[in-house]
Amino acid sequence: MEERAHGIVLRSYPLTETSLIVHWLTSEAGHLATVAKGARRPKSPFRGKLDLFFKARFSFARSRRSDLHHLREVEVQETHPALRQNYALLTQAVYAAALLERLIERDTPVPELFDLLESLLLALPQHPPAAHTMAAWELKLLAALGLGPDWHTASLSAGTRALLQHCLALPWEQLPRLNFSPAQTQEAGRFLLRQLEATGLRPPPQRAKAWAAAED
Repeated sequence: MEERAHGIVLRSYPLTETSLIVHWLTSEAGHLATVAKGARRPKSPFRGKLDLFFKARFSFARSRRSDLHHLREVEVQETHPALRQNYALLTQAVYAAALLERLIERDTPVPELFDLLESLLLALPQHPPAAHTMAAWELKLLAALGLGPDWHTASLSAGTRALLQHCLALPWEQLPRLNFSPAQTQEAGRFLLRQLEATGLRPPPQRAKAWAAAED
């Protein structure tokens, strides 16, 4: 029996010479992994439809033996081309997806996290890479999972604490008004790294590059 979902491609990699494994974040079913048989063939109907961060409506058949399901049809809805034109923005988007994938379980509906990732992908190209974007992503993601920091016990300077609270509360388009000093960027980065590690998570290696891109 086929199911349908709206999803964003988190990553893909070869399974065989002709097929791909594609990981999705979907609104309906959370994190899904699918096999796109024949996707690497020149005349495949999947050709050009499974790139990183593409948003698509797709159908799949669940596997009874594993959590690797069978991709059937894909209809691309958004490609986010601006992310592929700026390496720093792409670095931040890749880290955001990697962190999200580590924090959520397979096949668990998380529509609020789908919306959060989509809003980030749309917001990133609107402004140059900045520390507040990465801080806001980590804070908003942790808060959505019920893992937000306890501001009363947080070991932060008053200025950095206020900036981070604004990062959490403000929509993406209002974040550029925030101005982190180099010292506040370092303090915020260290604090949020401790918050991520407190969840038992080993942050993805892309984190350092994503924060460094924000400082360039």
